[in-house]
Amino acid sequence: MSNRLSEATSPYLLQHRDNPVHWQEWGEPAFAEARERNVPVLLSVGYAACHWCHVMAHESFEDERVARALNDRFVPVKVDREERPDIDAVYMSAVTALTGQGGWPMTVFLTPDGQPFFAGTYFPREHFLRLVDAIDEAWRTREDEVRASGLHIAGALREAVGSPQPYAAELADLDRAVSVLSAQFDASAGGFGTAPKFPPSMVLEFLLRHHARTADDGSLAMADRTLEAMARSGMYDQVGGGFARYSVDANWVVPHFEKMLYDNALLLRVYAHWWRTTRKPLADKVVRETASFLLDELRTAEGGFASSLDADTNGVEGLTYVWTPAQLADVLGEEDGARAARLLTVTDTGTFEHGTSTLQLLSDPDDPAWFDTVRSRLARARAGRPQPARDDKVVTSWNGLAIAALAEAGAILDEPDWIASAVRCADLVLELHVVDGHLRRASRDGRIGDASGVADDYGNLSEGLLALHQATGEARWLSIAGRLLTQARDRFGAEEGGFHDTASDAEQLFLRPRSGADNAEPSGQSALAGALVTLGALTGSSDHLEAGRRAVEAGMAVAVREPRFGGWTLAIAEALAAGPLQVAIVGDGPDGDALARTARLAMSPGLVLVHGDPDTPGIPLLTDRPLVEGNPAAYVCRGFVCDRPVTTIEELSQSLT
Repeated sequence: MSNRLSEATSPYLLQHRDNPVHWQEWGEPAFAEARERNVPVLLSVGYAACHWCHVMAHESFEDERVARALNDRFVPVKVDREERPDIDAVYMSAVTALTGQGGWPMTVFLTPDGQPFFAGTYFPREHFLRLVDAIDEAWRTREDEVRASGLHIAGALREAVGSPQPYAAELADLDRAVSVLSAQFDASAGGFGTAPKFPPSMVLEFLLRHHARTADDGSLAMADRTLEAMARSGMYDQVGGGFARYSVDANWVVPHFEKMLYDNALLLRVYAHWWRTTRKPLADKVVRETASFLLDELRTAEGGFASSLDADTNGVEGLTYVWTPAQLADVLGEEDGARAARLLTVTDTGTFEHGTSTLQLLSDPDDPAWFDTVRSRLARARAGRPQPARDDKVVTSWNGLAIAALAEAGAILDEPDWIASAVRCADLVLELHVVDGHLRRASRDGRIGDASGVADDYGNLSEGLLALHQATGEARWLSIAGRLLTQARDRFGAEEGGFHDTASDAEQLFLRPRSGADNAEPSGQSALAGALVTLGALTGSSDHLEAGRRAVEAGMAVAVREPRFGGWTLAIAEALAAGPLQVAIVGDGPDGDALARTARLAMSPGLVLVHGDPDTPGIPLLTDRPLVEGNPAAYVCRGFVCDRPVTTIEELSQSLT
């Protein structure tokens, strides 16, 4: 037996291909071996950008003594949580149930039938060796008890999943969610709660939508404070653009340095909406720099987007990104270096570790042109440093988020190249990730992986395609999104109207995972709900709107009670409360473009927009929408009831207010 990860598509698994541990990928051969040898399975789950995953790998999985213990007494199985979120979700439920908390690396011991009987996260090497000895001894001497424990744990977790009670939220519930957030809001530093602080992108989207619908100043104030604080913080890359995963402190000074595609896609979209709401220069700056980060650092040769950049460089967290005053002076000269240190909060004692500082832009430079030059010089110098590794697998779901963000931000800020990049990404995903009519989860270097798509792959990709349809006016994106969502309803739907995370015909684990909570990214259920609502508005389909509404209701009880974990569900509820508001622009030329521009800058959360020629095939909103006396016109419909067409931007603005 030997390590069998060399043919994996996951960069995380490939990081472990030279371990002396005889790792296998998840699959029937591993469990068949465990049954034949009658030994437990060690399941180790992580991801490429995970700092503590690297620590445990270096301490334990590269160690010959640990490897002998694992190889002789267990079947070791390694899983990339980003490639198999279903496995991650199912076994993380065991970790949290047994230990009270979760995290990565996830370490779970399973019976040969896949039942979990012991679970944890990171273990130091000597602790891990003692644990391995204890698990082995328990299996050899009390196997029946261990198996019974696994069956009991699995059964209890299955019972705990249950079906959520649908909750039909009233408008007052959305107001109450804002009140709950207000009580948790950090008015001083922005954000919600205390350290560590994660970027609450979907909650901020909800607050901006709530303000757009109700003109509530408190909602906008919370969004304003948080978006500005994050943009000026050490969590935001003041040199290269883009956001790190989270801040370890309450003031956003020190990040956990990995950069994730899903974070940056979600944040790009919400910052574009912040700019649309406020026209603040800082919002414009962050949108442009974050889009550049996606295109320059995460775009793959095939046109998709890589999953992440590591937190570590050469085993040192943040090595690429932090500075001392002396390093600034070396690059910029004494005078400019000292000036930059004051502006970017680089201190003699340091704000991070070993006298180094993260870069913060707590106030705007008094000379923007000088600062642009400084950023460019620092960027060139930083490019000569060792760089973090990139996890370059292309995940369907996260690329869907990137497509939506680039398409929508490109339309709002009038950047056609961003829209073109979204088109290229969508073409790649649809060409490569659709196999036998079904989505696959991920690819790498143009090679598709074996893992099936899960609910958020269908929901977020559909969301991206519908954003592309609105940005380009091309019918094909609407058609493909419709087919994907039809398939999702058939394969992922639950009886009461929500969605499971895995398809009915997917690999059966010891439970079928289902989450109604939005965490770092939209849950599969809310991703599908949002796409269904948008599809219904764009096609005039009350069936799709109702399916989206029922999916929102399936997650609304959690969202109203704990709005920090229901941001996307609440954002969709705002779209339902305000819409559908359908805008069809017919006619081209400067007048047609001006009407479309006016509609794109409208803030209603329920608004959908299509711009094209009258009666364009495959676009329902353009059917029976003629020009008005030969001139471009805008047709505005609320709840499928339409106003008379208008031909001037003044009339359209008034109609949309």
